[in-house]
Amino acid sequence: MAGPRQKPVYAFIDSQNLNLAIHSLGWKLDFSQLHIYLKDKFKVKKAFLFIGYIKENQNLYEYLKQSGYHLIFKPTITHKIKGKEETKGNVDAELVLHSMIQFPFYSGAIIISGDGDFHCLIEYLQQKNKLERLIVPNQYKYSALLRRFSDKITFLNPLKKRLLASKTRRGGH
Repeated sequence: MAGPRQKPVYAFIDSQNLNLAIHSLGWKLDFSQLHIYLKDKFKVKKAFLFIGYIKENQNLYEYLKQSGYHLIFKPTITHKIKGKEETKGNVDAELVLHSMIQFPFYSGAIIISGDGDFHCLIEYLQQKNKLERLIVPNQYKYSALLRRFSDKITFLNPLKKRLLASKTRRGGH
């Protein structure tokens, strides 16, 4: 007789932190390959991608949905900094809120970010034995607040070959 069914693993992804960190390393992430990696390596059933909403990015959003992500949008604001327009869509609050809304439905959470603003969430998940992994995009530049979770950290840098957006794949968004 089979034992009780275990709740699934969910991933909560800070897309801005992920994207900026990978770009700072000089390469582009194939989001489709990342989703496959999360499913294969960590048995992720749902991957929530938190992203600022920009009307002109509909093709990107469709690609991400087709790749298997559940998109959670944050309204963005545009302002000028030193004469240059900059769009901001900080998703931190949404990621924390949705990880708590979903809390009863998963047995383990994967947080993808190198941002120390998630320290309290990661600490709480660890105390509740629900921190599956902390995936940090750039091992050379991430918050010192996250270093105390080093036994749970996986870095994306070594996975560049697997996750690199190539010209032959559609992942170069």
